[in-house]
Amino acid sequence: MKEQIENIRREIEETLSARTDMTGKELYALKMEYLGKTGKISALSKGMRDVAPEDRPAVGKLVGEVRQWAEKRFAALEEEIGRRELSAKIASEKIDVTMPAKFRETGSVHPVTLVRRELIDIFSGMGFDVFEGPEIEKDYYNFQALNIPADHPARDMQDTFFITEDFLLRSQTSSGQIRVMENKKPPIKVLSPGRVYRSDSDATHSPMFHQMEGLVVDKGITLNDLKGMLDEFARRMFTGETKVRLRPSYFPFTEPSVEVDLSCSACGGKGCRICKGTGWIEVLGAGVVNRRVLENCGIDPDVYTGFAFGMGLERIAMIKYGIGDIRLLFEGDVRFLKQFKD
Repeated sequence: MKEQIENIRREIEETLSARTDMTGKELYALKMEYLGKTGKISALSKGMRDVAPEDRPAVGKLVGEVRQWAEKRFAALEEEIGRRELSAKIASEKIDVTMPAKFRETGSVHPVTLVRRELIDIFSGMGFDVFEGPEIEKDYYNFQALNIPADHPARDMQDTFFITEDFLLRSQTSSGQIRVMENKKPPIKVLSPGRVYRSDSDATHSPMFHQMEGLVVDKGITLNDLKGMLDEFARRMFTGETKVRLRPSYFPFTEPSVEVDLSCSACGGKGCRICKGTGWIEVLGAGVVNRRVLENCGIDPDVYTGFAFGMGLERIAMIKYGIGDIRLLFEGDVRFLKQFKD
């Protein structure tokens, strides 16, 4: 038994001396190999029953001594390895506070979002509510209820993304106005902003763009009311000197219909590159709501009249900020976008 005890002591000492790079986990495993419940030193205690009764006190003392020695030896090494691992961890997590910080650019609000917010603020101040309809729309709301039946030539004015025969990606937010008129009695003042989709793409057109359409229905509404509202819109959106001009046009859902021009804010109406020398810039379409559209929504056109208007938000942003190519609004170029920081 004495020989076994000395062999164990020698094994521990030789192993610890040879393994100077031992980790905490490796040291714990070695410790359990000797001091665990099934370890070699624990096995010595269990083997005391094979020792002669008269030798047990002396042998038991030797077993206790080697256990105490091993516990102290492992404890000292655990403390040393703990200090070493802590120092390594601190060194790996050290931050040099004298180094320059990483530069992170702040974001900016997209110009289309800026225009949308400003328009909603302007028209909300005139008493308009905001309604956002679905982007996947029924043919009925996008065309038929707006006086554009299946065989109407106005459908050829825009290439529409059809999903099925009855559903499509809306080509105009006017569909939201129909939904409002179906569910609300006049007086009605509502804005319908949102994304719309048309199969068209070049420097001034995008297959996905943003519109904001407005509708007013009440007793005694005339084209003069539309003109007065557009004057206020132009004054607040651009400058107090901006003038509004109405030109006759055609839309199947309004009669009479007009194209709306604003005097060029860049040159004050004198003529420049932006307005192509005319002094005017076309911004939106509008008109008096067609009787058939009111009838389709259950509103008596002999009692109520109304006007509607619609504008592209990208178009307004391009005019307001002097942007020459609509594709800049969709490319996500930080050099372009950071120009619109507040």
